[in-house]
Amino acid sequence: MPVVTFNAFSFLQKKLHEKNIDCSNASTFIDPGTTALDLIHRVHLSRNDVEAVFINGKIAPFDTVLNDKDRIALIPPGTPGPYRVLLGFKNKKNV
Repeated sequence: MPVVTFNAFSFLQKKLHEKNIDCSNASTFIDPGTTALDLIHRVHLSRNDVEAVFINGKIAPFDTVLNDKDRIALIPPGTPGPYRVLLGFKNKKNV
């Protein structure tokens, strides 16, 4: 069964800690075909809680299928302006 590692940042950490969900280099098994959005729902977050998803260091659409050993980062809304451009998710509608 595939395993991915994920991290959540900023207020997402607080939300997940309140639910006793590890979110710092947390490894979890996934089913084949699991998407980034599926993982978000699995950790009891909504699509609105997450503005951007990074998979293996690159911005990715929410419908990206995850693979064994992928590293996922969940970024909340509100990341400061200049960093949004540098990170590649400013004004991306389907990210």
